[in-house]
Amino acid sequence: MFRTLAFLKRIKRPNGTYNFRKATPSTDFPEPLNGFLASQIARKCFRSLPKGYRVPSIRNMSTVASSGTVHKEGAKLLVTAGSHAQKMVGIWLFGSAAWVFSMVVLGGVTRLTRSGLSMTDWKFTGSLPPLAVEDWYHEFEKYKQSPEYKRVNRGMSIEEFKFIYWMEYAHRMWGRALGIMFALPFSYFLRKGYITLQLGLRLSALFALGAGQGLIGWWMVKSGLEEPASEYVQPRVSPYRLAAHLTSAFSIYCGLLWTGLSVVMPEPPAESVSWVCGAAKVKRIALPVSLLVAITAVSGAFVAGNDAGHAYNTFPKMGDTWIPPDVFDLKPVIRNFFENTSTVQLDHRILATATLLSIGTLWWSTRKLDIHPAVKSLIGSIVGMASLQVTLGISTLLSYVPVSLGTAHQAGALTLLTLMILLNHTLRRPSGSLLKSLPQVAKTT
Repeated sequence: MFRTLAFLKRIKRPNGTYNFRKATPSTDFPEPLNGFLASQIARKCFRSLPKGYRVPSIRNMSTVASSGTVHKEGAKLLVTAGSHAQKMVGIWLFGSAAWVFSMVVLGGVTRLTRSGLSMTDWKFTGSLPPLAVEDWYHEFEKYKQSPEYKRVNRGMSIEEFKFIYWMEYAHRMWGRALGIMFALPFSYFLRKGYITLQLGLRLSALFALGAGQGLIGWWMVKSGLEEPASEYVQPRVSPYRLAAHLTSAFSIYCGLLWTGLSVVMPEPPAESVSWVCGAAKVKRIALPVSLLVAITAVSGAFVAGNDAGHAYNTFPKMGDTWIPPDVFDLKPVIRNFFENTSTVQLDHRILATATLLSIGTLWWSTRKLDIHPAVKSLIGSIVGMASLQVTLGISTLLSYVPVSLGTAHQAGALTLLTLMILLNHTLRRPSGSLLKSLPQVAKTT
């Protein structure tokens, strides 16, 4: 036992990790201590390991190739009809996630071109667009009764109306097409028996959330068709409802992406106990950083809902000051964080800066850890994407929110969230059977 503790002390790095490459099997791993030593090393990495867990010794290392079978036996598969079915379901889920991503981008374009209030009614099943000239004028007359036309677009031509109408119509029908594209393969896979009960319940919940997304969208649009409280206020949708609509879309996307990754990659990439230990350390930092990224994205929805991007188009100061004097003008004070243009933009600036700094901290604190190359690559990509996203945000603000930059900024938020999901999925803890098959150190070529 004393020899084991001395060995652990000798190979411990200053950052708290263990350098297993310093071990000499013939001297550091005597046969009687193999099981005990392995257990001590494992417990240093996983405090919650079940009692009696034993990691194989250096002499009994299994190769990466031979651990593939254990992957499939130890992981709880969501698709059990073989690798072909697994691939088909994975492609379908990734395709659905990509479709939702395009919906978010199209929704951003629709909002930035002020097209979202052009259709003044809504049907769950949808309807054909105006085809005859009389139909177009009929829709135009309905739009003329809306507050947006009276206060913002008075004097708009029929051709200009057609543009914003087609934008909103395309957004709605693209969402309905997504529902069909999701439901038909889902029914097929269920009938073929490819999908387990756990996966079926998860996908049913995502489908229900997607169906409700249409209702949330109309609930949002309806708020913009109501007369504003003051004649000096431009009509716009409720920031609360817009945030709910965007957050729901982000949630559906994240759910589809995570589920697709779980289908095609039941086990995380783990080729050694050392790498798994490093992943556990990274995860403790990655989880709070991911939460901060998500909160920052939601705060962006309130910036959009309050048109806060059109105020204080300077950086780093907001006008001539760091903090505007009216940040707590509304009563009760909590309203300022969701309805006050100055406060909402200030919050988003602070959250974006904190996100960039936290991601930089994630990279700095993990750069010397012994982790899988895929994890290191993902962290590097996240740092690059976070830097690009902050640059896009500042450029959008200084340029008075052009459609191109505003759309790119919204897409960038979802891209950054995508990378965080990939990172957290890669950092999952392997199954017990896979852990038992891993060598202490990954083999290098």
